[in-house]
Amino acid sequence: MLELLLNADLYAPEHLGRRHLLIGGGRVLWIGSEQPALDPKLSVSVRDLRGRRVIPGLIDGHAHITGGGGESGYASRVPEVPLSHFTRAGVTCVVGLLGTDDLTRSPAQVVARARALEEEGLSAYAWTGGYHLPLSTITGSAKGDIVHIDKVLGVGELAISDHRSSQPTFDEFVRIASECHVAGLMSGKAGVLHLHVGDGTRGLELIRAALQICELPPRVFHPTHVNRNKPLFAQALDLARSGVTVDVTAYPADEGDVGWSAADALLAAFKSGADPARFTASSDGGGCLPSFDDDGRVTHMAVGSPQSLPTTLRELLLAGIPLERAIEPFTRNWARVLRLARKGKLAVGSDGDLVVLDEDHGIADVLCLGRWHVIAGKLLRMGAFESQPPA
Repeated sequence: MLELLLNADLYAPEHLGRRHLLIGGGRVLWIGSEQPALDPKLSVSVRDLRGRRVIPGLIDGHAHITGGGGESGYASRVPEVPLSHFTRAGVTCVVGLLGTDDLTRSPAQVVARARALEEEGLSAYAWTGGYHLPLSTITGSAKGDIVHIDKVLGVGELAISDHRSSQPTFDEFVRIASECHVAGLMSGKAGVLHLHVGDGTRGLELIRAALQICELPPRVFHPTHVNRNKPLFAQALDLARSGVTVDVTAYPADEGDVGWSAADALLAAFKSGADPARFTASSDGGGCLPSFDDDGRVTHMAVGSPQSLPTTLRELLLAGIPLERAIEPFTRNWARVLRLARKGKLAVGSDGDLVVLDEDHGIADVLCLGRWHVIAGKLLRMGAFESQPPA
């Protein structure tokens, strides 16, 4: 069915003002300022948005779609993240990955879960590997996974500067980065090395050294969790000025926390003079958010939620950031990092992924690939097992 959306206040992400959109076949077919005269024989559903703000669907480039955790025994393994946890949050595209547990969970499971989410109506992709070297892969190499498996866009989240990492040497680090880069060239995919960065004193040292010594372009490296402490974020700002895109994690910072909340980090980034296109935000949805004592034992564990993305967006808007600027770390910037040409924007030919905001900057309606998943905050679609009671 064709869907005609009337009177959208459109942010594409540029603010285009009052526009009408025609959606069909999962794509944006037409955008214009005058209502089109369509053949009545066509089956067209018409919806008047009455001037509400419409933005591209959010991209969550770092989510544990098969569940994270496992750092405090087997019972601490987080379950899979259901479809509606993403769609309620306005997420229309997700990239799944592994973290600490890349042994009892595998990249094959992440790819399978991405395919399941896609069958349920969400665009979904995968990073291969996990925290550790040698990488856990499907084909036997990172390059093979990126080139031969459609869902795999790059490697992630390889851990550095963290007591849970495999403590990669410089040579090991740049070898994996080069595999990503070459595989991206061969396949036309992102070919990015997505990096978990811990609280270790080395910070982003490996990336800085790689940029100084090697020929690899800055876009290959994409460190995440860079807002976990303020000295690390200062290093991240320097990397952003050198052309590296850095990712902030959308978890709230408690009073007295050593880090920045995602909103505060992005506000600082916008004020820093660094290119705003060099910042993305992700949820770590389904991932374990642990606190450790001096012996490396978990003292507290929370679980990341995709809902942290629209919460961060709302905080940016309440802080006075214009909507067209505020949505870029959740939309266009991610699309560029992931080389997903039809994502992160609303233009003729782009995917039919959009979010309608309410008056309080919240998520009202969500359209994924031309199908409504959320209307007026109510779910129209759920994952295969979401509505079933527990056994």
